[in-house]
Amino acid sequence: MALVLMAAIGDVERFAGPEKLVGYLGLNPSVRQSGSGPAYHGRITKQGRGNARGMLVEAGWAAARSPGPLRSFFLRAQTQRGQHLAAVATARKLAILIWRLLTNGESYFWARPALHAEKLRDLELKAGYQAARGQTGTAHAYNIKSQRPGTAVGRASRSRLHALCCRLEPKGPKGAHGCRKGGATISAARQGSHLAPCSSPRGHLCATEG
Repeated sequence: MALVLMAAIGDVERFAGPEKLVGYLGLNPSVRQSGSGPAYHGRITKQGRGNARGMLVEAGWAAARSPGPLRSFFLRAQTQRGQHLAAVATARKLAILIWRLLTNGESYFWARPALHAEKLRDLELKAGYQAARGQTGTAHAYNIKSQRPGTAVGRASRSRLHALCCRLEPKGPKGAHGCRKGGATISAARQGSHLAPCSSPRGHLCATEG
């Protein structure tokens, strides 16, 4: 699917924004409006590259079965609109994500290193590379929980997760119980503490040492 999308997109600089790529793939909703009246949004336009659009929808179904933020997005959309519309919405989310990754030259943050290395090796074997059986791959240590923190992938994941938590840390005023609203949950998760209800009348969760 990645190779088909790369062939369909070509140079990503052709698209000024992610909405342009979504419209090119026909995943944007149709709009009906007459004069100054209200606009009515309907189904997707289904214009553009039909083969790439179909594969993105199949990728949306696959993302719904894998742990990660895309599965969470699919489940939220499924409760509101049903599973079929949720798969199309996930495909649109994938198109936006692809535009971001190609434009910024970044890798997917929630990728599984061992699975990614396995897919790359499978492509190498199909391209005619010599097989080397009985040897561990570059991401083999990531599968072992005891060795995972010491690997380069594990260190990079921890640093990026720490930066994400710092951005999510609330900076608003302190509540009546003395801790920042919502900050205890993030701080406790980062430090490995347990959460217990405090004496707040709203049952706010405060961090306690485990």
